[in-house]
Amino acid sequence: MQLALVHTRYQFLEAIRLPIVIVGNMVFPTVILLLFIVPIEEIRASPIAATTASAQIAVFAVMSTCLFTFGVGVAEDRALPWDSYLRTLPAGPGPRLAGRVLAGMTFALLGLLPVILIAALLTAATVTPVQFVAGLGVLVAGALPFLLGGFAIGYSMPSKAAIAVAQVLLLPLAFGGGLLIPPGSFPGWLDALSTWLPTRGSRDLLVYVVTGEAPRMLALVALAGWIVVTAVLAGWAYQRDEGRRFR
Repeated sequence: MQLALVHTRYQFLEAIRLPIVIVGNMVFPTVILLLFIVPIEEIRASPIAATTASAQIAVFAVMSTCLFTFGVGVAEDRALPWDSYLRTLPAGPGPRLAGRVLAGMTFALLGLLPVILIAALLTAATVTPVQFVAGLGVLVAGALPFLLGGFAIGYSMPSKAAIAVAQVLLLPLAFGGGLLIPPGSFPGWLDALSTWLPTRGSRDLLVYVVTGEAPRMLALVALAGWIVVTAVLAGWAYQRDEGRRFR
């Protein structure tokens, strides 16, 4: 555990050396909230609609951070001699990966601060303290397929390819999962397709916790399936990279 915390501190210090990375995690979700949620009276003035929209943007913020932190970040680190050195140490991959996860999820949650403040101050969104804490837990759990998928991307391709893949995945997953437009506005075929995306399951679960709106059960099953699939892909990508570079 102590080694994991050391790696967490290292990852944290590396990230804050480039503040634009942290600011970028905060800006995009904030801009979406300010441009597409706050100006619309029907959403802004309705506690349920505002809370739902804010929850959707929160899922988007965490997904974006995971894809780029664990996808692009891992790919960039793999190109550095320091990463190769760390992987030869006898401590094994556990502390290093745990440190990266802890630091990455910390930045993901920090990226939610502007979203939370704007939703609280400029909209009618409201949650109880219990819902708020439970919502944070659900966000972390719902981030698993994006975290693991990020690892799969980062350990299987170079940084330029990882950036392209993360960018290609971001908006289709966000739109298709109902993070930018509520699934209730989807045509039937898109709603059916949406339930198979990991973003829809994460979205439905968080909205259920903060508003009580019943989730689509198929979406939750699909989310669990995506966690398993991305875990397998991440493990395969890591072992493949290990075999190519260190054996």
